[in-house]
Amino acid sequence: MSAKYILALDQGTSSSRAIVFDHDGNICSVAQQEFTQYFPQPGWVEHDPMEIWASEAAVIAEAISRIGIGGLDIAAIGITNQRETTIVWDAQTGVPVHNAIVWQDRRTSGFCDELKERGLVDKIRQKTGLIIDAYFSGTKIKWILDNVPGAREKAQKGQLRFGTVDSWLVWQLTRGEVHITDVSNASRTMLFNINTLEWDKELLELLDIPASMMPRVCSSSEIYGHTKTTIFAHEVPIAGIAGDQQAALFGQMCTAPGSVKNTYGTGCFLLMNTGEKPILSKNNLLTTVAWKIGNTVNYALEGSIFVGGSVVQWLRDGLGIIRSSGEIEALAATVPDNGGVYFVPALTGMGAPYWDQYAHGVICGITRGTTAAHIARAALEGIAFQTMDIVNAMEKDAGVKLSELKVDGGASRNNLMMQFQADILGTNVIRPQVTETTAMGACYLAGLAVGFWSSLDEIKQQWQAERTFTPSGADVKAAKEGWVDAISRTIS
Repeated sequence: MSAKYILALDQGTSSSRAIVFDHDGNICSVAQQEFTQYFPQPGWVEHDPMEIWASEAAVIAEAISRIGIGGLDIAAIGITNQRETTIVWDAQTGVPVHNAIVWQDRRTSGFCDELKERGLVDKIRQKTGLIIDAYFSGTKIKWILDNVPGAREKAQKGQLRFGTVDSWLVWQLTRGEVHITDVSNASRTMLFNINTLEWDKELLELLDIPASMMPRVCSSSEIYGHTKTTIFAHEVPIAGIAGDQQAALFGQMCTAPGSVKNTYGTGCFLLMNTGEKPILSKNNLLTTVAWKIGNTVNYALEGSIFVGGSVVQWLRDGLGIIRSSGEIEALAATVPDNGGVYFVPALTGMGAPYWDQYAHGVICGITRGTTAAHIARAALEGIAFQTMDIVNAMEKDAGVKLSELKVDGGASRNNLMMQFQADILGTNVIRPQVTETTAMGACYLAGLAVGFWSSLDEIKQQWQAERTFTPSGADVKAAKEGWVDAISRTIS
């Protein structure tokens, strides 16, 4: 193969990135651009889909120009994306009918309560592997159809298209020729049957969503189409797609059942590969499709923490106790412990395993001796404690004890937090050399589809650990008891 690189598009919640990888899995070029977050009402979060596309197009151009390559040098494009974020656009003009409703948005919580009251919890879980929550795309689509003037009429005439962000990017890259998604993103909509791997007619009818809006569901590693944009002088195959957390699971090479990773990003997301059969959780976790390669589908158990690294942003922007996110580790390290302070960062409700969409954040244990350093440390520990709660639930569901936790994402570079994580889990926490595992997963999926890599075994040889945090033996019993007390003060 003459092309030397794979281009990964990592479209996240707060920024768009493009990363160029070579055949050895090395990062050759990175470009990143933040985009605007809109908060039109309390609990509402939106993005401008056109700004998402403009920012992604800009970073693609920047990343490839930095190393002087063009379309002929790129074997394939892989896409990974913020999941559940919902975009509805006009099929003819390509113009969105409303801002993207972001996964963090809570505006459909009341409707979700109605669905629960109608006794639909078990049915939806059996079909989709999900709990009923405003987190997922289905109720967001319904909200757009119900609240944007003329949208429902257009949808019923087959004139509107829905997509998660992967679908939107493919639509833009192919100039409207290709309207698809992959199984991992489809499984996050609350409209996809993870047993039949098809859009569920009953659920579409339940939410009054026309089937004509829905993208065709593909595997996570195949050639979906070719670029038609002016960014590239030559057509480049688009050949890999996975939602960001499934992509990170693949990028960490958690391909064996029982392997677990946690991505510490805006939120935190733990996934356990459960093999080729879905395990329905009895402990408030989600069952999701990890990926489909060829005819083989892998499933995962997932625990979602809505507020992870974004609590550090809040300490910076809301409280002003740090000037940049990078300062938090040094500040937290100036005190030996949390001083009895616990921070449950339920700033947008509580995810797994509590699923309280009305919960608010709590800082408890404050005394006259409490300092900014104690609050900073409690914030970091709160992320680790939430991770512990999900690991405990996973161990119960899967019937296995966690042997190790692979970690990635921006906050995984925080050594203080990773050591605390190892201590309260009582297991090794392993950070890879390349922490861009989300983009790397998309890169590997695309490369497999075009023969850039011959097999999973070839890819596995590239994964290497950078550091392993082992439990220090510190007594964490009292700390865990304090966390349980803090949770009891948070949950409504």
